[in-house]
Amino acid sequence: MTKPMGIVVTGVSGRMGRMLVETITTSEKARLVGALERAGHAWIGQDLGQAMGSAPMGVMVSDDIAQTLEGADVVIDFTAPTATIGFAQAAARAGVAHVIGTTGMSGAEIAQLPPPSRDALIVRAGNMSLGVNLLVQLTKQVAAALDEDYDIEVIEAHHNQKVDAPSGTALMLGEAAAQGRGVMLEDVSDRARDGITGARQRGHIGFAAIRGGDIVGEHDVLFAATGERIILRHVASDRSVFARGALKAALWTAGKAPGHYDMLDVLGLSEQ
Repeated sequence: MTKPMGIVVTGVSGRMGRMLVETITTSEKARLVGALERAGHAWIGQDLGQAMGSAPMGVMVSDDIAQTLEGADVVIDFTAPTATIGFAQAAARAGVAHVIGTTGMSGAEIAQLPPPSRDALIVRAGNMSLGVNLLVQLTKQVAAALDEDYDIEVIEAHHNQKVDAPSGTALMLGEAAAQGRGVMLEDVSDRARDGITGARQRGHIGFAAIRGGDIVGEHDVLFAATGERIILRHVASDRSVFARGALKAALWTAGKAPGHYDMLDVLGLSEQ
């Protein structure tokens, strides 16, 4: 029997951290070997299970990245951009694959990730769910098929604690639409409208962000023309879809060459 993959989870006290812990500990293909939190967090030094209010797990929560990564195969990371850069550099030094679900990373921050070399194996995606990545592919295809008579709007909704906007998934969808149109997203992106903005510019891709309650994640891509609208939609009702996707990505890294990958690679859709 193949030995279960050893996985470290960062930010274990957060919503996604807890969900990842639950997903990994119920998997026959993976085992939790480390738990990381920021320095000074109340959970540091505690058994993770007890810190979460359940039975001991035998995994202590730590803020020592290098020590925690020793002997691990993969680290799964849904934290914040600055923290993710540090985790990526530590993972590369330790020869550990890094699955990144962190959103809100700027181009400059992404550029600070270790380059694809003999040491760095990174899977990074703005959204880890199968459905969303299929939606990305559909968005690209529809945008390629329709001309600029169809205005493109990306509308996303999330819970009231989300700190970045547009969401990483919305930007993935905008990028897919731009690629389908053969343009650069930064040249045609409308991120905010307020006051007297003037008429909508032909060919631009608009974004709208909704924040409220406990919405897990909803994304619409609207293609609107005179007389008709096409709406592509994905609704996530349970955060576990992201944890399952991240675990799938982690398991996929086994035996893979160093490099930078995304969920389309994991799902075998990158060449479609």
